[in-house]
Amino acid sequence: MRLEKCWFCSSTVYPGHGIQFVRNDAKIFRFCRSKCHKNFKMKRNPRKVKWTKAYRRLHCKDMTQDSTFEFERKRNRPERYDRNVAENTLKAIKKIDKVRVDREARHHALRMKGKKAKEQREAAKELEQSIHMVKAPAVLQQEPSLTLPKIKVKVSQQQSEENHAMEE
Repeated sequence: MRLEKCWFCSSTVYPGHGIQFVRNDAKIFRFCRSKCHKNFKMKRNPRKVKWTKAYRRLHCKDMTQDSTFEFERKRNRPERYDRNVAENTLKAIKKIDKVRVDREARHHALRMKGKKAKEQREAAKELEQSIHMVKAPAVLQQEPSLTLPKIKVKVSQQQSEENHAMEE
């Protein structure tokens, strides 16, 4: 079972899924879904379409250079089956996947580090510009017309006991 990569968005194409397009010069293009195929037919550049892997790598949204990507490359040379090698490979795949996930999380955290401070600066700026719209709590106590009216509800003793019994 061979897992192919979509030519347009670089996602995985599983056997029996997607569309395969063969050009006149015998170049094969595989697409994961009709969305990618249609964008290819419209001659769109994957590096300019925001949801593709190529765009994300080009604009530093995803990791681009990492040693864990070496293991994902396609190898066409057949290898003789050896049980020990296969077992060690499967163990290594799990470790490599864990390392990649940790590095991606660190990359994402570094990207988002300055965002919180930026949001606080924007909120402070907006507050400075529209401070006249905000009423102080002391003003609300002096003028009760600015607050919402409080509604009094009578609750019988029996209803309050039923609610208490339902909570337990």
